[in-house]
Order: sequence, then C-alpha cells, then structure tokens
Amino acid sequence: MDKGQHLNNRTGLSRRAILSGIAALGITAVAFGSMAGSASAQLLLEKIKSGETIRIGFAIDPPSAYPGENNAPVGFVNAMTLDILEKLGTTKVEPIVTEWGSLIPGLQAGRFDIITGGMYILPERCRSVLFTEPLAKFTEALLVRNGNPEDLHSFDDIRDKGLTLVTSAGSDTVKNAKDVGIPEDHIMQVAGQAEILQAVKVGRAAAGSLNYFTMKELADKDDSVGLADPFTPPPGKAGYPSLAFLPNQQAAVDAFNEVLKDYIGSDEMMESVGKYGYTKINLPDITKATDLCKG
Repeated sequence: MDKGQHLNNRTGLSRRAILSGIAALGITAVAFGSMAGSASAQLLLEKIKSGETIRIGFAIDPPSAYPGENNAPVGFVNAMTLDILEKLGTTKVEPIVTEWGSLIPGLQAGRFDIITGGMYILPERCRSVLFTEPLAKFTEALLVRNGNPEDLHSFDDIRDKGLTLVTSAGSDTVKNAKDVGIPEDHIMQVAGQAEILQAVKVGRAAAGSLNYFTMKELADKDDSVGLADPFTPPPGKAGYPSLAFLPNQQAAVDAFNEVLKDYIGSDEMMESVGKYGYTKINLPDITKATDLCKG
C-alpha cells in the first residue's frame, strides 16, 4: 500500500482514547453477534437499497483505516468506501473496530458487512472472502533505527545477517519474509504498529516492515527511527488492498466494481484520499482480483 500528513494531529486521539473506542464499539459488536446468522444470509445489496445501516469492519491501521473523532471511520480505504456506498444509495454506516487478525472471522460471524481495513488480495484469503478489484498498489518499506546501524536494505540482508524482522501478526509481510528465507523464529509477530515501533527502538528487532505508508508514518513520528534508503522490496511482492465481502455477496461485489470503474483515479476520489497521503503513484495497475486470487 508518502503519507504527507501527521495522523495524531488530525485525529487528536491518544492511544488510550482509541482503545477506549474499541471497547465501546466492542459492546455493539457483541450485540450484533446474536444476529450473525441472519445478517450473513441477508444480501448486502438489498440492505443498501433498503436504507439499512451498513457495518464496516477495520483495524487501527493508519492511513488505510482507523477511528477518528467520535469513532468516525477515517483513512483512505474508509473514505473510498463511504464514497462508493453513497453512490449506491446510502450514507448510513456503523464502524466496528477490531484486531487485524479478527477481520475475516468477524465478517464470517456477521459482526460487520464489509472489511474496509485495506486487506491485500491473497490466494489464501480468496478462499474465505470475495474481494473487489484493487483500490491501490503498495510495496513494503523497512523501518530501522536511526542511521541504519545494521546497514539493512532488503529482506535478504536481514536473512543473511541472521537478524530479526518485526511485523504485524497475520500481515502479508509474514509470508513475504518466509518466502525469502527468513526463519520463522526470526520473524517477530506483534499486535500492531505501536509494537513494531517499540521493538525496533529498543533493539528487540533489527527492522520492522509493513506497507510503505505505515512505516513512513512511524518514521515521521519518532526521530529515533527512519526508513532504510535505498530499500529493495521482495520481487513480485506488491500489495493490492481491496474491500472484502462474504462469499454470498457477489451481487454487492459486482455493484462496487461497477462504481470503481469510473471512481478509481477520479478527481472526486483523489480529493477524498489525498489528505491521507494517497497520490496517483499509488493507483492500481491493470492487475485484476481474479489474477491475484490465483497467485
């Protein structure tokens, strides 16, 4: 998935406030849990057309998706989702914030209707959910201590030097690291961005990695770390974030894709996502969801 913004200033939220928001939203999620069966069976497109509230699920993953003031859904993927839903006829949205690893299980359990967290299209995920066409194309970046003392410029460097890489549990970076031969016991999997930053700062890991946007945000917030420059990402490992739906929601996916044909790259879209650092450089190429699902 360069940000060009300081999210802490935009949201005015401390980590404690965000976690409090999760707890509050969690109460709502539990209430919906008892209706999971009926929610899963109902066609999402019908819910949109009938004016029912659409529940969107995401983790705290700036700048893709995160809760803003009064738990409003913000981030560029959420912004795109709200634009598309409005074009389809609704502005009624309820945000559900959860851990990254709980997004697909939460969708399957009927806690929310759409995953808007900027999840990459991967073959193993395609067996559980339906994806829209890509919303962007991103590569990874490498977060290192200031001055890059280990002289790291690729995942190969981490592997060859026997060092540890830290990333979010369940992220595609875990697979990418394994694919280049970094041993599993040298891949530290943590809950999220704050834990990645801390692990690199205190030396528990030599480097951290997620998409470029996220790593740039961490580097901008803390002078003790920076991005490895230059950095060579694993070949063929570009990430294509998308929106994810239950397997029985093909009609909704088709409707979203129809809107995306004219929306992707439009002035309207760029105005919505520009505040989060998304530029035309990040627009998706001709790669289709079906190609990415095949691997």
